Amino acid sequence: MNAVPGTPAPGTAAAFAALLRAREPLVGYWCVLDSPVSTERIARLGYDYVALDAQHGLIEYAGVLASLTAIDTKGSTAVGLVRVEANDPMPIGKALDAGAAGVIVPLIDNAQDAADAVAAVRYPPLGNRSYGPMRSGLRIGPNPADAHRETVVLAMIETAEGLANVEAICATDGLDGVYVGPSDLRIALGGATSTDPAVAAEFEAALVRVRTAAAAAGIAAGIHNPDGTAAAKRIAEGFTFATVACDLVHLEQVAAGHLQAARAKGETR
Repeated sequence: MNAVPGTPAPGTAAAFAALLRAREPLVGYWCVLDSPVSTERIARLGYDYVALDAQHGLIEYAGVLASLTAIDTKGSTAVGLVRVEANDPMPIGKALDAGAAGVIVPLIDNAQDAADAVAAVRYPPLGNRSYGPMRSGLRIGPNPADAHRETVVLAMIETAEGLANVEAICATDGLDGVYVGPSDLRIALGGATSTDPAVAAEFEAALVRVRTAAAAAGIAAGIHNPDGTAAAKRIAEGFTFATVACDLVHLEQVAAGHLQAARAKGETR
């Protein structure tokens, strides 16, 4: 479909930022492997974004750079996001300079944490990002005002303190959205494991609180999911973006399924 004159071209950082801020439904994929070729193939499938995990994933900076480049190649429908390793201006700035269309910032506990994350994404006078768009200047920005319009910052809600302060976090000036880390949040709510069903009621109530706070503040609300079915459920409930995760787990699941199918009568060795 042709873009309307005067609107950002589909698949660009500017278009993604506009859709996210308008709270339009978006679906992404999560990569933990340092495998630019497989990431490139995923980016061509129709996802709105592909997120690279630089916190818990197996991707160093060179891998982030290569994978962001792969995401932006011919045929891609997606933009690249990076979950940075910490709420710190250095990794945030490096991810953005490498060409990320936005960052997902972990362990946001309060409004000050959220404000610090926003400041690390924005150039002065709106923030403290250092100017040096080595790769991003080719496609995002490079003028500060353009970079501000085309780059998003998302705060993770995954701790008990973050949940307690979610309304204040969502009200942070310049924050584009919040993103639920379900594993950490479930443990923070008292779960013995990252999938403990014993705290299911508390967890579901927390999700309602997060998406309600985001809606009241007029920002996006996202959540991590193990598969597409779960992602569809969360969007139907009111989340505005949902990630399907992840390449390493899905590779293992598909390989296991093929092995089971190939062995007669479920034989094992």
